[in-house]
Amino acid sequence: MLVDFGQVSLWVSLASITFNPTFWNIAAQREYHTKWITKLCGNDPQRGCYAIAVTIFVLGLIRDMLFNHALAQQPQMALLDTSLIKLAAACLVGSGMTLVLSSTYMLGITGTFLGDYFGILMDARVTGFPFNVLDNPMYVGSTLSFIGVSLWHARPAGLLVAAYVWLVYHVALQFEGPFTAMIYAKRSAEPTVSKRKKKL
Repeated sequence: MLVDFGQVSLWVSLASITFNPTFWNIAAQREYHTKWITKLCGNDPQRGCYAIAVTIFVLGLIRDMLFNHALAQQPQMALLDTSLIKLAAACLVGSGMTLVLSSTYMLGITGTFLGDYFGILMDARVTGFPFNVLDNPMYVGSTLSFIGVSLWHARPAGLLVAAYVWLVYHVALQFEGPFTAMIYAKRSAEPTVSKRKKKL
């Protein structure tokens, strides 16, 4: 058996992976329309953005913890348990982390964590690395890390989860992309509105 679907931990991990982007898309879009997070943070959009940033970060840590717990309860595959595979796994994790961290550096905290929805807009599109290589480097980097960790532990179930991670991100982008484009299109139509950079 390559994947033990009877393990509850596997389904809990998948549920967490599904929940995170669903939560931040719903929360951020409601913020854009109602300013509910900003109001909870003393009508300070910057503070509100930091609040959701901390929330998303903590949810990510919980997701990763649940994923690693689920992996530990899944069968190993001998064909994946080799030095060459571990080297490839390390390269994938390293590449994934590079994409995630460099994206965060280029965008800044508010740019990374949905500042657009709080009215904290960038003056121009970021075109430096890694955005000159990939359109969505954070999502690609995260997926590569899931693949790398799965290969390192020689767990085929992890590869299945990694594929699901990419599917969830792909679906999330169908909502995030058009909504963000709408925010900036509206800003362009109102040139008198003051612009603020996201990068801190």
